Amino acid sequence: MNEFELIRHYFHHHDQGALLGIGDDAALLQPTPGAVLAVSADMLVAGRHFFADADPFLLGQKALAVNLSDLAAMGARPRWFLLSLALPQADPDWLRRFSQGLFSVAEQYETALVGGDTTRGPLNLSLQIIGEVPAQLALRRDQARPGDDIWVSGMLGEAAAGLRHLQGEWRLPAPQADIALARLHAPQPRIALGLALRGISRCAIDLSDGLLGDLQHICERSSCGAELYWPDFLRSSVLQVLDEAAQRRCMLAGGDDYELCFSAAPGQRAQIEALGRQLQLPLTRVGRIVRGNGVTLLDADRRPIPHHLQGFDHFDSP
Repeated sequence: MNEFELIRHYFHHHDQGALLGIGDDAALLQPTPGAVLAVSADMLVAGRHFFADADPFLLGQKALAVNLSDLAAMGARPRWFLLSLALPQADPDWLRRFSQGLFSVAEQYETALVGGDTTRGPLNLSLQIIGEVPAQLALRRDQARPGDDIWVSGMLGEAAAGLRHLQGEWRLPAPQADIALARLHAPQPRIALGLALRGISRCAIDLSDGLLGDLQHICERSSCGAELYWPDFLRSSVLQVLDEAAQRRCMLAGGDDYELCFSAAPGQRAQIEALGRQLQLPLTRVGRIVRGNGVTLLDADRRPIPHHLQGFDHFDSP
């Protein structure tokens, strides 16, 4: 099949949620009155972000989920996305499975594919996501303030432990391996949490490259520092089978969590704890925003823990 047949067969959904969607030179989108657009883009490259032989259904799910995570971190509601796809060949079975995974997530989060591009080349996925949020309620990296609590959602480090299990760095026992690999291959964007944090938090970031590196982005944008209290972190059953050095590596620098890290005033603690119960999602207070710069890891006596951990960087990391 040619390029246009491929698009019509696998990626053209009639209910596109747009004034004009796939089939023209550009989509025509109508934002909700009173909302501003939140727009983000992510590229996933075979051999860098995923294994070349990855299950196409899971890859389709993850490709959209990691983009939705960016909207969650802004407190934005998903509306539309675009997909640019480079393929070594037009394999019908691969395309069928990939598009099924992609649209399973699109339907779950009520977001519509409205355009993109396809070409022949090394396997590469590029998605652009568009959401909406009232401007005054958007969660921003530059809004952390000294004295704020630092919170994280979910169980950090499971996806990183799963990746190292696949790479042969260690072998997780069967129950823990299943959990870790599910977290690696099928991350859950915290859209409901992001929406619920409007008016409670001012500042959030999604954890794609590891807590230490991502929290540093908040510190830089907000001109502040951060203290993290290592004993206060919630450790999943996956991490409990690893030694403490491995736990720190996965939880603080592992990446692929796609959880939210957010700050909030101490007066919001009860409301955030209630929100965690409502969403059935662990929300853990792990530190505080302070004056200064950089991120410091502290022990139970609030003494610095020496380490050489840092977040993932596409150009500095192997």
